[in-house]
Amino acid sequence: MTAPTHVRPVTRDDFDNWLPLWDAYNAFYGRSGETALPRDITDLTWSRFFDGYEPMHALVAESDGKLLGLVHYLFHRHTTMAGPICYLQDLYTVETARGKGIGRALINAVYAQAKAANSQRVYWQTHETNHTAMRLYDDVADRSGFVVYRKAL
Repeated sequence: MTAPTHVRPVTRDDFDNWLPLWDAYNAFYGRSGETALPRDITDLTWSRFFDGYEPMHALVAESDGKLLGLVHYLFHRHTTMAGPICYLQDLYTVETARGKGIGRALINAVYAQAKAANSQRVYWQTHETNHTAMRLYDDVADRSGFVVYRKAL
């Protein structure tokens, strides 16, 4: 029998187990090798999860003492709502755990955190080729219809 999965906030002691998930997430989106995310950015991101002045948070899914997934989210203001809205920025589960409800559990945990913060909305984006994840996303949220534009500066 498989041990149940528990979603919880990261702790400082999780770094060595969180880092391989973070690296795999970044590799999935093409940030590896010569285009790898610089370590100082990883260290900065990690430190923000424990800084009370930062609106950035992290949860992990754990089973049998092993981290199987991560989710990072942050709160920000919005021009058409009084309360903060929640941006789910990063979501990743190890390949062997996919299709077992871990991604859904992580998203639902973000929903719970957002409700507790009086947020009126949780939103995220994914790459248009991420069809596997989109099957889950179509089940747990509505597509906004918005297209993302960006320019590196």
